[in-house]
Amino acid sequence: MSFLLSHDLMSALVGLEGRYIYIKRIRGKEDEIAFEVDASMDLVLQEFTHRLVPLCKSYLLIDQFVESRSLFKNGLVNHAFAAGLRALLLDYKAMVAQLEHQFRLGRLSIQGLWFYCQPVMPSMQALTIVVQKASANNFLGSSVLNLLQSQAKAMAGDNAVRSLLEKMTECASNAYLGILERWVYEGVIEDPYGEFFIAENKSLHKESLTEDYDAKYWRQRYSLKEGIPSFLENISGIILTTGKYLNVMRECGHNVQVPASENSKLTSFGSDHHYLECIKAAYEFAGNELLNLIKEKYDLMGKLRSIKHYLLLDQGDFLVHFMDIAREELMKKLDDIAVEKLQSLLDLALRTTAAAADPCHEDLTCCVERSTLRKGFGSLNDLEVTVSGTDDDLEEPTTITGLETFSLSYKVQWPLSIVISKRALTKYQLIFRFLFHCKHVDRQLSGAWQLHQGVRVLKIQGTAISRSSLLCRSMLKFIHSLLHYLTFEVLEPNWHVMYNRLQAARSIDEVIQHHDLFLGKCLTECLLLSPVLLKKVDRLKSLCLQYAAATQWLISSSIDIADEGSRALEKRKGRGKLRGPSIALRAPKQNSAVMDSILKFERDFNSELQSLGPVLSRNSQAEPHLTHLAQWILGAGGNDH
Repeated sequence: MSFLLSHDLMSALVGLEGRYIYIKRIRGKEDEIAFEVDASMDLVLQEFTHRLVPLCKSYLLIDQFVESRSLFKNGLVNHAFAAGLRALLLDYKAMVAQLEHQFRLGRLSIQGLWFYCQPVMPSMQALTIVVQKASANNFLGSSVLNLLQSQAKAMAGDNAVRSLLEKMTECASNAYLGILERWVYEGVIEDPYGEFFIAENKSLHKESLTEDYDAKYWRQRYSLKEGIPSFLENISGIILTTGKYLNVMRECGHNVQVPASENSKLTSFGSDHHYLECIKAAYEFAGNELLNLIKEKYDLMGKLRSIKHYLLLDQGDFLVHFMDIAREELMKKLDDIAVEKLQSLLDLALRTTAAAADPCHEDLTCCVERSTLRKGFGSLNDLEVTVSGTDDDLEEPTTITGLETFSLSYKVQWPLSIVISKRALTKYQLIFRFLFHCKHVDRQLSGAWQLHQGVRVLKIQGTAISRSSLLCRSMLKFIHSLLHYLTFEVLEPNWHVMYNRLQAARSIDEVIQHHDLFLGKCLTECLLLSPVLLKKVDRLKSLCLQYAAATQWLISSSIDIADEGSRALEKRKGRGKLRGPSIALRAPKQNSAVMDSILKFERDFNSELQSLGPVLSRNSQAEPHLTHLAQWILGAGGNDH
């Protein structure tokens, strides 16, 4: 019986039944395997058999895992892991064959069999735990690698078992590192089974950057998935970014191959962390190459300067000409405006001013928004707009013209659209619309001031015209101070800070970050993210426009003008002084209505300006830029009379 039992044990060690040892499987439960020993056997022999049963069971479970995980659907990592296990089982079966040969020669007893099998059991049992967990959870890709690594760490006290698990991890990771290598060296995801921790959303295209406010392409075209291998977790962001940069260069038709060498092969992730150095080197190469490509070949800084010229009114001569020739069209209601006509007038203004020398001026287009500036902020979900106490701040005026809704746009091509995306361009447009309307107010007040200058030959001291002249000067001082603050206290300093940061940037993501920070600071410091302050400034501008519109009536109602003088005033308004005996002041009695109107404008303007002070003071501690604003504009309301 001892001989027959030994033969059965040899068979059981490689998953075969014998005369005294039976294998029972439970249907539907692959990992439920039981070995039964014939009860008629000697108790001592039964005891030896039960000691070896766990090893027999481990072999069967591992062999079963190898067969199932070699199927096509289980992915490259499982294929590689199964190949490593298969090689291990071959060594194991070779050991069993040698033991059987020694037994047949009569050189091996059952006790000797136990002696030789005992050292193998911990390794086989550790692998059994791994394959059972992997099977139960249907692990794929990085989940298998993480499981192997965690088991290896758990066996830190047993060097032999730990070394075996580390070897299996290395076998399983080879295929994964091949996917990783193509990504960080070529920017290509070759992942037929979806095992890689970076997902590609092929529905997002680079062209969407000029249309999608959320810029999903840059943030979501490639993204991290769950289940990152633990040995790559700390540098997963660098890995993602490296491939993204290489992809941009490939989309530009640029050579994206990272210089390869024998030392740069990602063949393993041993304790020397060589793989980390390779990945970081690839990241630095990709970052530098893309940054140089966008800065040099596509002239990022030149484009940003061009946008500054036009949308931040850095060079405004074209705008002055445009506002002159497009005044009639811009004063129409929204539905009556012909955008094509405005575009033609814009092209004419660009061609006939200094802007014609700028090769980028052809990228400039015009558009007319459907709502006022304050209302437009409601649809921009990424801006931290300070919420006011009421909804009145978003209330639309009854009549909106092109002067409140006109804007410029800019054609941005790939890959510059990564930096100057739809979101960035929208923020530029918000700043432009605010500046444009301030310029309009300034022009209207300047026209009113020139009308006053035209009647300076008269003795107007102490009259309604004198009072009106002082009010006009206060309003001009306010709008000039506001424009000075916006231009020289906000836009210019922030631009220079951004420019210097962009020069020192080491990656395209740093460029995007500094550019976005610049736009965010400009929006905040231009008051555009504070509805309360913006509403007060809008109210002041509205009073200035109402006053400028009434100036012609105020002056003509205060003086007597002969017919030919009326024609001269109409013809030359705003161009110089009116001279001649045909002009005379009206009688004081007839002048009272004019004086009442001027005093009302004056009260309303000074009241609004003075109410701005406490609001600026309350917020200046949290937002220091408001202190500069207060210094510039609060002196505008002082009475000079």
